[in-house]
Amino acid sequence: MTMPKVGVSACIVGQEVRFDGGHKRSGFVDGPLKNIFDMKPLCPEMGMGLGTPRPTIRLREIGESVRLMDDKNHIDHTDAMQAFNERTLPNLAGLSGYIVCAKSPSCGMERVRVMNEQQNGARHNGRGLFTAALMEAYPLLPVEEDGRLNDIPLRENFITRVFVYHAYQELVASEPGEHQLLAFHRRHKLLLMAHNQATYRELGRYIAISRERPMAERLAYYGERMMHALAKPASRRNHTNVLQHIGGYFKRELDTTERQHLHETILAYHDGQLPLMAPITLLQSLLKRYPKPYIEEQHYLQPHPQHLALRYHL
Repeated sequence: MTMPKVGVSACIVGQEVRFDGGHKRSGFVDGPLKNIFDMKPLCPEMGMGLGTPRPTIRLREIGESVRLMDDKNHIDHTDAMQAFNERTLPNLAGLSGYIVCAKSPSCGMERVRVMNEQQNGARHNGRGLFTAALMEAYPLLPVEEDGRLNDIPLRENFITRVFVYHAYQELVASEPGEHQLLAFHRRHKLLLMAHNQATYRELGRYIAISRERPMAERLAYYGERMMHALAKPASRRNHTNVLQHIGGYFKRELDTTERQHLHETILAYHDGQLPLMAPITLLQSLLKRYPKPYIEEQHYLQPHPQHLALRYHL
């Protein structure tokens, strides 16, 4: 697999493109993530023609629409931003993820301040105009804010989604046959089970009953349902179910003491006493002793580079 290409707000990787001539560098994004993703920095505000430093711009409701305004100088930048989006978005089809700058009127993903028309009050549920257009153009694309990546479960989930979406993009580009689609689904079964058991069952049935349909249609449906299922982090309960499912593959090889140890380790994770990596490590050691090809190929066991230590939190 090639390195996933991930778009990123340029200020997050240290480029001095903010309104005040500064940046908002994230040590995690511009550090560990830079080593596993091919980062593609972009600043929509610079791209639409604004320099730096520049007057502050913000979202403001005017009539039925949300506009991008420089209220100090009475300049409406909405049309310039929309033109930038129309020029730029078609060139982003190869991205496997995007990291945007929180609270930005161009890049914020959620909780962006939107002033009312009279400029005497605001709501805080807006979305930056570039990011809104990006998410509309590429609804399957994993998108996350820099600040939310400080939350470890959200961080793990975003990185997992980027790698899965990248693998899905490579599957689609390969013009797969039935065997390749089945192999892809087989590798991702337990990851789907951990995130959404209903979708896990649905996609298994769909692949079985849709063989007469065009492959492009099947791939589009599969990708939409898979990425929707992965959008929410896996719960501790679902992880526990998957771990117990994997453990069942070793019931004939393990003696009573080993089975009890595995059972207690999984329950300790379920109860918040051990991180997820504890039962995962135990199961991986069992796989070395008792190889199980189906389990060994599961993306669930290592959905992202292990050196990131994303599964070591309680």
